[in-house]
Amino acid sequence: MTDLLRIHKALADETRLRLAGILRRFELNVGELVAVLGMGQPRVSRHLKILVEARLVDCRREGLWAFYCAASSGPGRRMLDASAALMDTPEFAADLDRAAAAVRERVQATRRFFDAVAGHWRDLSREVLGELDLPGLIASRVPEGASVADLGCGPGELLERLSARACLVIGVDNAPRMLELAGQRLNNKTPHNGRAGVSLRLGELSHLPLREGEAQAAVFSMVLHHLPDPVAALSEAWRVLCPGGRLIIADFDRHENEAMRVQYGDARLGLDRQQLNAWLEEAGFTPGPVELYPVNQGLSVLLAEAARP
Repeated sequence: MTDLLRIHKALADETRLRLAGILRRFELNVGELVAVLGMGQPRVSRHLKILVEARLVDCRREGLWAFYCAASSGPGRRMLDASAALMDTPEFAADLDRAAAAVRERVQATRRFFDAVAGHWRDLSREVLGELDLPGLIASRVPEGASVADLGCGPGELLERLSARACLVIGVDNAPRMLELAGQRLNNKTPHNGRAGVSLRLGELSHLPLREGEAQAAVFSMVLHHLPDPVAALSEAWRVLCPGGRLIIADFDRHENEAMRVQYGDARLGLDRQQLNAWLEEAGFTPGPVELYPVNQGLSVLLAEAARP
């Protein structure tokens, strides 16, 4: 009864109901919620605090930022799921449309950032990675002769290494300038001299331009910490991998270096390893081993493997 009273008291307000409806579908920060609701930041923060205390909403802190979404489990989540049909109204639909636009703007801002820095992305990467041969480490984990998808391929440094090992390499990115540079690097190579064919495709990682089961291996190299919904991207990777396919993830281990947001367009301050395993399992993967490699600026890169059963 205590849970029920707490939850009903928290939801007995129009603004908090609207927030609950939005956060059941999206994870947003306070600034985005302020824009969606058209309210002042102190008012929105006050209502969020009540929802968090009622365990209807979870707060995920990333350095100086805080992101909110519906509780992942417990009585609060069950109440929100049970109320979903009652939230199917024009008022809630308008909020969801604005929230979806906020997420799209976040994705577009990331795309604009990468288009702007594409020409010197290799230098930016090496400022952090130093002497770590990350493309080599990843390529060594791809089965020889496999068809492999580099998801978020950037300017193509990893594609070049993979093409010497795989039978077909598919590079996907949502930044046109990155794909242009990747094409220049690979010079539209076709199978010869032991090098694989390469297919470059423009697309979002949450809606991959690949057929189901098209790849035998897939790679996310320094990508997931840029995405608003990593589980959506992982689920798409599961879809395009054939049964028994291998997923390789390279990313920053969890850190608190706030400067990475400004200098490198990071949306998340690395990945928590337990959270990563939970994402993988939610997407249908069987998590495998994880290795850590220290790099510059006090950061570490994690290299994780997973399998599609």
